[in-house]
Amino acid sequence: MGLKQRLASGDTLWGSFLKTPSPILVEVLASAGLDVLCLDAEHAPFDRAAIDTCIFAARAAGMPVIVRTPTAASEHILNALDCGADGVLVPHVRTADEARALVCAAQYGRGGRGYAGSSRAAGYGSVTIPAHLAASKERTVVLAQIEDVEAVEAVEEIAAVAGLDALFIGRIDLTIALGETDPNAPRVIEAVERILAAGLAASLPVGMFVPRDPDVAVWSEKGARLFLQGSDHAFMRAGARAARAAAGL
Repeated sequence: MGLKQRLASGDTLWGSFLKTPSPILVEVLASAGLDVLCLDAEHAPFDRAAIDTCIFAARAAGMPVIVRTPTAASEHILNALDCGADGVLVPHVRTADEARALVCAAQYGRGGRGYAGSSRAAGYGSVTIPAHLAASKERTVVLAQIEDVEAVEAVEEIAAVAGLDALFIGRIDLTIALGETDPNAPRVIEAVERILAAGLAASLPVGMFVPRDPDVAVWSEKGARLFLQGSDHAFMRAGARAARAAAGL
């Protein structure tokens, strides 16, 4: 069962962000029990070549991989999908119109994603046009990141947009947008719960970034189904600290 089908089935999925553009780290994390890996091209130095090599490594290791694009620009979405990503996580989706534009850019058809049969996604020319169109429709995951005050105010309309596979709560950006510094501030929690409620009402999965282990159980009970916890940087830092403490230093 692919990532798109697992999301639609209601499975709880756990993964992480990759901040270091290294295919070696992709290989390492692919053996660490993650359900999905997200390449963070918004906040980390991923150029097209780095996205390409990391997706190559993920596919070779059988690891589902999505790309958080730098923006909602169609060329960023096209690049990630042509390289063979399972989907895109697009930041700062604020309105239903922006969500519809995102869905269009990620799909083939009138006004949508440009077609190239020479890409990795299309098997480097070995797949027929009908076969590739069908495979892309079956596989491509489209996630809209909700992290702005305007997005929360319009979240019920955004959740109703056909073609979205999930909403994703950017809780830290949302915290800043609300004028807070604590992601557990009451205003932030109220906004997160509204986003979750909108997703549940529309039968649309909702995911979120979580910095701490206990957050997964808390928000899973409230209906969240996709968790991206920490990053490769956080794992390395935590591991180094734990090793030092275990050594009694």
